[in-house]
Amino acid sequence: MCGWQAAKRGQRVCIIDHMNKVGEKIRISGGGRSNFTNLYCSPDNFISQNLHFPKSALKRFTQHDFISLVEGHGIAYHEKPCDENVDQSSKGQLFCDNSAVEIIDMLCNGFEGNGGKFSLGTKITQVEKQGEVYLLKSDKGEFSCEALVIASGGLSIPKIGASNFGYELAKKFDLNIIPPRAGLVPLTFNEELLAKTKELSGVSVNAVVSCADKSFREGLLFTHRGLSGPVILQISSYWQEGEEISINLLPELDVFAALKLSREKSPKQMLHNVLSDMLPNKLARMIAEDSGHDIRIADLSDKKLRIIEGRISAWKVKPKGSEGYRTAEVTLGGVDTDEISSKTFETKKSKGLYFIGEVLDVTGHLGGHNFQWAWSSGWCAGQYI
Repeated sequence: MCGWQAAKRGQRVCIIDHMNKVGEKIRISGGGRSNFTNLYCSPDNFISQNLHFPKSALKRFTQHDFISLVEGHGIAYHEKPCDENVDQSSKGQLFCDNSAVEIIDMLCNGFEGNGGKFSLGTKITQVEKQGEVYLLKSDKGEFSCEALVIASGGLSIPKIGASNFGYELAKKFDLNIIPPRAGLVPLTFNEELLAKTKELSGVSVNAVVSCADKSFREGLLFTHRGLSGPVILQISSYWQEGEEISINLLPELDVFAALKLSREKSPKQMLHNVLSDMLPNKLARMIAEDSGHDIRIADLSDKKLRIIEGRISAWKVKPKGSEGYRTAEVTLGGVDTDEISSKTFETKKSKGLYFIGEVLDVTGHLGGHNFQWAWSSGWCAGQYI
C-alpha cells in the first residue's frame, strides 16, 4: 500500500522482501479469503501504549476507503454472518467471496502498475546512513535510498517469514521498543487442568471471557492444549502471564434460577443431566464431577446451587501460558510510537526512516482491524516518502 501510493506520486520505489512471495499473511488470513477490513473499525479497536497515535491514520484512510478500492477492482466480498449476542468488535468482518489472492493482486498491480519494482528473496545484511542517504547491503547487491520504510511486521507465524528484523533495525537507530509478545493467540493449561478438560477438545460454546477490566463475548473452543476460539484470542491480548481469566459459559442464562426450577420440576435428575440441558454434554459432566456435587438435584441446597452457578457463570481459570508466536495472529508491542510522527510515520530521530504496520506498538482486535492498520499506516506514509 505504501509503495503503491509513493509510486503513484512519481517516486522510484523498490520493495525488498526476504521471502520469495509477497503478502503471505494476507493469503493465509480468513481461511484463505482474507478478512481484509472491518466495517466498524475505529481507534477503540486497538491496543497501544499511546492510544491516540493511530487516530490520525485511521481517520485519513478509513475502512470505507479500502472498501472503495476493493469494489473498484471488481473484487466480490461479503460480511461474515454474526450472532447478535457477540460484541460489536466482532461484527462487520469483511471477506473475499473467492480468494485472498485477489487482495494481494490488487496491491501488487497497483504498485507495479505505477512503476514500482520488487526485489524478492533478498536478505538485507546491513543498513547504514551516510548523510541523507541510507545504504543497504544484501545478498543480491547494494541499494541506496533517501527514504527507507520498514514494514516488516512482528514475530507472529515465523513459518511464513516473520522475524525480528524491524525491531533490530529500530534499536540500531536508537529507537525505543515496547517489549513484544504474542497476541490473538490460544491459551494453554497446566497438566492438572488439562487432566480435567482433555476430554472436552473440540467442544465449543458462546461465552463471555473477562480479564484486566476487558470483556469479550464470542465463541470459545476447548483444545487439547487449553482454550481457543475468537473470544480467547481477543482476551489473550490483554492477559498477562500469572493472571486469571473469568469465563461465563452461559451468558444468556440466569443459571441459579434455572437450577432452582429444575430442582422443583425434576428433583430426581442427577446434576450432570440437568446441566446437559444447558451445556454440551461433555462439558456438563466435567462441571458436575468437578463440583463434587453430581448427585440428585433435589439434594442440593441453594448454597450449593450458588457454588455450581459460580462454576458456570464465573469460572476462574489461570492459564499456564499461550501457544506463542507459532500460532499468534499478531505481535503486541513494537517500536514505541513516541518515536514516530503520527502524520508521516517518519522517525523523529532519523530523517527519512519510516515505520508502518505491525512493527509499531499498535495492535488491533480480531476481525480485520490489523489489516486496516496496515492499509491506513501504509497509505499515510506513502503520501510523504
